[in-house]
Amino acid sequence: MRTFSCRATFALLLGFWSAVCGAQVLKIGALSPEGSVWMDLLREGGARVAAETEGRVSFKFYPGGVMGDDKAVLRKIRIGQLHGAVVTAGALVQTYPDIALYNLPMAFRSGDEVDYVRERLDAELLAGLEAKGFVALGLAEVGFAYAMTQQPVSSVADVRMRKVWVPDNDPGSARALQAFGVAPIPLPIVDVLGGLQTGLIDCVAAPPVGAVALQWHARVSHVLDVPLIYVYGLFALDKRRLERLAESDQAVVRRVMGQVVGQVNARSRRDHEQASAALANQGLEWRSASAGEMAEWRQLADEATLRLVEEEYISAGLYQALQGHLRDFRAGRP
Repeated sequence: MRTFSCRATFALLLGFWSAVCGAQVLKIGALSPEGSVWMDLLREGGARVAAETEGRVSFKFYPGGVMGDDKAVLRKIRIGQLHGAVVTAGALVQTYPDIALYNLPMAFRSGDEVDYVRERLDAELLAGLEAKGFVALGLAEVGFAYAMTQQPVSSVADVRMRKVWVPDNDPGSARALQAFGVAPIPLPIVDVLGGLQTGLIDCVAAPPVGAVALQWHARVSHVLDVPLIYVYGLFALDKRRLERLAESDQAVVRRVMGQVVGQVNARSRRDHEQASAALANQGLEWRSASAGEMAEWRQLADEATLRLVEEEYISAGLYQALQGHLRDFRAGRP
């Protein structure tokens, strides 16, 4: 009873002190559902920030898409209703196109390639985004996206016959699919399950973790074992809102919440592997492409990437840096 009383007294004093000092509440939207790894770790991080700033800064989270999809959340950040969000990189391409550098179609062949490149380029991408007004506290892997369908597919021609979903606010993914001759159907993420149920769509390109978390795997039966796009998320704060805090409090937010994003990223590879196994255990059939089919996938992906660079969707300098690091890795150079 004494312990409870002490804690209650501390909480009341902290709340009083926060009110007197004008505590800053950072409101964060997220599609991640309550109980997910993202939300659990974010809440832990938010509690640490509140403790380390003696209540001057706290977080209020809106999980599960209650504030709308990525497009709606970013609009609410612009008008000050929200101060940040947990989003996929594609949601920020209109603000800073290069943040989608790792989303280039079939850019990576393995997780080891991803790790090698990210170690060398993450900081540059985050700096570029901050220059555009968003402070991203690190990138967090979601995993490779695979085509998940209600009918078996393996070739580009097979996928062209399907009704393929694309996020309605992700022009990069739409253009990547169009490069394969696919005419995607844009929908908000919250409408995908309904689209699969009604037949509006019958193919989603998604990481296994996302498919399981959002229950899409219950509406598909086949997975094409071709890693189409590397998907990653980030926790982004409105830079103007962050800079209203005292510099010492800004440093706490950057450090603590950066550690949170790092924790999510560190777990993601294992979660991806477990979710992939879960799809197989649920009866989904993993189907491989033949050597010829894979060659066609890679050729069209390379052509699409070059067009995106020529159209300055991705800057030539960063693309060349990406390719240089991949060449070094594949050649075994340190």
